[in-house]
Amino acid sequence: QVQLVESGGGLVQAGGSLRLSCAASGRTFSSYAMGWFRQAPGKEREFVVTISWNGASTYYADSVKGRFTISRDNAKNTVYLQMNSLKPEDTAVYYCAARAGSRYYISVNEYPYWGQGTQVTVSS
Repeated sequence: QVQLVESGGGLVQAGGSLRLSCAASGRTFSSYAMGWFRQAPGKEREFVVTISWNGASTYYADSVKGRFTISRDNAKNTVYLQMNSLKPEDTAVYYCAARAGSRYYISVNEYPYWGQGTQVTVSS
């Protein structure tokens, strides 16, 4: 079992930056692939970015490529999402997710463990 707690959301103006954190419980964090997803009101949850267990592989949605950066610190059981050049369309609840595995994963259905989400609002 893995428990995930996101933090770092908030209100920011367009063009600004935020850094989200996702703290995980459990001793096996280093064996888990991690992902960030987001869900805007009235829309389905969508993939943002994923990182493999050792941080060697990442994959970004086209909509955030070049603006967002995922990283992880296995010693701290934490994954981060640095979000730069934020746009109003980035407004959503952001969720981190975890699953055991040796690669990265991009589908909502591939992740059994989820955090409660953190709100990110970007004003124009």
